[in-house]
Amino acid sequence: MSEANFIDYVKLYCRSGKGGAGSLHFRRAKYLPKGGPDGGDGGRGGHVILRAKSNLWTLLNLRYTKHIFAQDGGNGSDNRSFGKNGADQYIDVPCGTVAYDAETGQFLGEVTDDGQEMILLKGGRGGLGNWHFRTATNQAPRYAQPGEDRQEKQIILQLKVLADVGLVGFPNAGKSTLLSVVSAAKPAIADYPFTTMVPHLGIVSYRDSQSFCMADIPGIIEGAAEGKGLGLRFLRHIERNALLLFMVPADTDDVSKEYGILLNELSKYNPELIEKQRILVITKADMLDEGMMNEMAATLPTDAPTVFISSVSGYNIDKLKDMIWDELHREGYKKVVEISHRPIDVNIIEQPEDVDTDYDDEEQQTIYINEQDEDWDLDKYRKYGWDTQSESEDN
Repeated sequence: MSEANFIDYVKLYCRSGKGGAGSLHFRRAKYLPKGGPDGGDGGRGGHVILRAKSNLWTLLNLRYTKHIFAQDGGNGSDNRSFGKNGADQYIDVPCGTVAYDAETGQFLGEVTDDGQEMILLKGGRGGLGNWHFRTATNQAPRYAQPGEDRQEKQIILQLKVLADVGLVGFPNAGKSTLLSVVSAAKPAIADYPFTTMVPHLGIVSYRDSQSFCMADIPGIIEGAAEGKGLGLRFLRHIERNALLLFMVPADTDDVSKEYGILLNELSKYNPELIEKQRILVITKADMLDEGMMNEMAATLPTDAPTVFISSVSGYNIDKLKDMIWDELHREGYKKVVEISHRPIDVNIIEQPEDVDTDYDDEEQQTIYINEQDEDWDLDKYRKYGWDTQSESEDN
């Protein structure tokens, strides 16, 4: 999936339908001069309903949708006829989508199962016709109820992907490489940080036609919980994972320190993440011999199972799958992990759609070149591709 097509955040203005007005009507028929009240009730306004669809993976279908309006209910009529109920407006989203109030940040609800529905905004109730207000002392009521007013609210929808296993690590820790080896996913892989810009999901095949889902999120750096790097935007995607793989490369100066930084960032974002099952994976083990592995294993943390792997050579990949499968099928494992959703801070949450791209001419940055550095040393810029063509032409 293209990075531009991975949409996990949308902001919508939603409005439910207004209830229809009750009818003020009296029966008029031949030979019935006093037919009495027969005004019908108004119809209910349409609801705005969030509905989960298993065939959707992102919120791309809502990217250019800004307004969701449900239909108003019809008015009542004579002969105690009810007004038509307004049509409900469904918002189809992937499983695992969470809804928040855009003004207060309050959690409204979530849908996790295929076909599950949740009413975001209720339609207004229809008003009662004057037939309901007849009494022995008021046999000709000349009033009826108006319909209940509609509800309107700005809603934030966030996708938190559903996966069994989440990959956590610093940039260039080998997360995408592992996912590409154990599944058919094709994430971007390169030797520079933040190659992965959006989460990727892969289905990992296991013995006897069994499988589990693995999620790769962009790399985490120190201070991610405060917004550094890619910040909070993708940390929410590992909240639903039952198992976390902490991936640290073998060429790291201090594996325990890097592992501690990752744990600290997750605890700052959501303390519940620390309570999840986890495995410490030392990647790029093809650079180590058996003696170096034994020496390093003695210094590793003891609060999680540890395994050395190499995605390039395939070393211990099957062993890692076995460890993941055993952890996932321990007693108490749940397919969909229940999490407690905290209110979001709408002032600091990343909102790609609301970025202000306007700027004043006075704010434009001017780059000045030092006049003393006119004779630049171009040799240090060689072999980067821009001068290859000119050298071939000279030859």
